[in-house]
Amino acid sequence: MTGSRVVALGHYQPAKVLTNDDLAAMVDTSDEWITSRVGIKTRHVGGPDEPVDELAAHAGAKALAAAGLQPSDIDLVLVATSTAIDRSPSMSARVAARLGMGSPAVMDINVVCSGFTHALAVADHTIRAGAATRALVIGADKMGDIADWTDRTTCVLLGDGAGAAVVTADPSAPDTSGGPGIGPVLWGSVPEMGNAVRIEGTPPRFAQEGQSVYRWATTQLPPIARKVCEKAGITPEDLAAVVLHQANLRIIEPVARKIGAVNAVIARDVVDSGNTSAASIPMALSKLVERGEIASGAPVLLFGFGGNLSYAGQVIRCP
Repeated sequence: MTGSRVVALGHYQPAKVLTNDDLAAMVDTSDEWITSRVGIKTRHVGGPDEPVDELAAHAGAKALAAAGLQPSDIDLVLVATSTAIDRSPSMSARVAARLGMGSPAVMDINVVCSGFTHALAVADHTIRAGAATRALVIGADKMGDIADWTDRTTCVLLGDGAGAAVVTADPSAPDTSGGPGIGPVLWGSVPEMGNAVRIEGTPPRFAQEGQSVYRWATTQLPPIARKVCEKAGITPEDLAAVVLHQANLRIIEPVARKIGAVNAVIARDVVDSGNTSAASIPMALSKLVERGEIASGAPVLLFGFGGNLSYAGQVIRCP
């Protein structure tokens, strides 16, 4: 079976930045309150003329340029999002149209905060099965559209953005000494706790049971993440970087510590971007690579978790 590999990344955020002081003028909160509880300082928020597919297309175009590919080279587009209001055309179809692609297969994947790692696994499996050769995998969410801007416990968390990865077939990947370009996925969920994170109603609004999510993430996820490393044939000490879903700094730091990745760079993009749901992992990874903080070929743990109380993770080789 042909393996696959992430060959390039890209990210995009709206220009408007919302600071904690800006939020303090909107709801009963403060920079100290927000920073001490979730670690977020700023977040980017798109306007009404910046739909989800526009954010996704910008990130996708940057990833294609970094890969040296044309839009017509892509035969599969996957967009992970939970903030697409329209049912059809899908975000993936709209991205394909915006980028001027030929005739790719197009699918949206809604697994909320772990959407990107689910979509990356789907792309890897599709390429391994021979049904595609080059995929554009995007996580894009406009959380500002579903925020309750009167609820200080949730609106301070959310931001908008998109991150993208170009995934290509790599016949040598299963046999390289460094391991596969995209390692085996480990995914699952806790259905009885699925309502702990919700996007419901008309218009849809984000809500969560913060303490339940915090306890679940900090106690149940570290051993699962260690199993992801085991499936990839490495130890946590081997990891060059850990990119968790950027939910909350008070979740990211203890989970990363409990995984045991003592030599790894830990992504903390949540400080500058807030919780961008499916966009958070590819956006944080793209920034680390852009800044040269991870060597090409180094093993990186990607681990998404959140809505549906679902999770998915894999170890990839840095492009």
